[in-house]
Parts: sequence; C-alpha cells; structure tokens
Amino acid sequence: MKPVKLSELIEALELECVEQITKVDLHEGCIVTVDSSVVSAVEAGDESSLGELPDWQKHELKIARAIVDDADGRFVAAPDKFDFHEYRQMERFIRTVADSADAGELQRALKGKGAFRHFKDTANRLGFLNEWYQYRDDAMKDFVVAWAEARHIPVLDDIKPRPPHP
Repeated sequence: MKPVKLSELIEALELECVEQITKVDLHEGCIVTVDSSVVSAVEAGDESSLGELPDWQKHELKIARAIVDDADGRFVAAPDKFDFHEYRQMERFIRTVADSADAGELQRALKGKGAFRHFKDTANRLGFLNEWYQYRDDAMKDFVVAWAEARHIPVLDDIKPRPPHP
C-alpha cells in the first residue's frame, strides 16, 4: 500500500461533487475521480453508452471498471465534507476568540440563512478572517489524518504552510 498525499486527501474533501465518485486508490497511493454516470453504466453493463465516451474520458472508464470489480479493497471512499462539519468548526473557532463581544457577534452570524457567508463577513469585519482560515485548515488536516489513521491508510504529509488568505 502506497502512502497518499495529505494535500490530495484534503483537496478531495474540499472539492466533493455529487456528479463524481472520488476514491482513494490504495494500490497507487492517489485519489481517483470518476463521473458517476460512467460508474453507473459499468455497473449496468451498458456497453453502448460506454463505447460513446469521448477520448478524454477513456481513462475514467478503466478506473470505473476497476472500482466496480474491486474485490480486494483497493478503493476506499474518500473523506466526506459532511463528516468534517465546517459549521461545527466555526463554533469551535468562536470559543478561541478572547473578546466576548467579538465572540458574540461571530456566534450571532451563524444563526439563520446564509450562516457561512455571514460568519465569514463578520470574521473579516472583526479582523479574524485569516485566523479563521488557518483554524479551518488545521482542523481539516487533523480530520483527514485521523480519517486515514482509522482506515490504516498511510499518509505523506506534503502540506506547506499557506500564506494568509486575502
């Protein structure tokens, strides 16, 4: 089993898309992403639609077949953004804010429709946006490392500190 780059696991978590299936390929030590319609066609044995795939998607077909035929556990579902719970991370971040008035404003920003946008706007106005992004990045890294450890997936930490978010 080859180690998977931490940056790839985090990217898979951040860029999850319902039209795609994202897996960790334990044999190759990488993330693979396949259009869900290709996997569905392979599962259904729909060779006519598979034969009509454009050239750029032929590689996906090979991966989709390997995923469908996976008998030895080569592929594992990638970490899920819904398991990460960014809203919960925002609540945890608020508890790190020393000034109770600022913490209260951030907490109020999390209420109601558009909570994510309101929280980020409020964090920016109060001068906490860079700290929030760093906190979220660290929490995401910790989450992915724990996710991999729980599945006995070796991880290569290739993360370099990010510059402050604008």
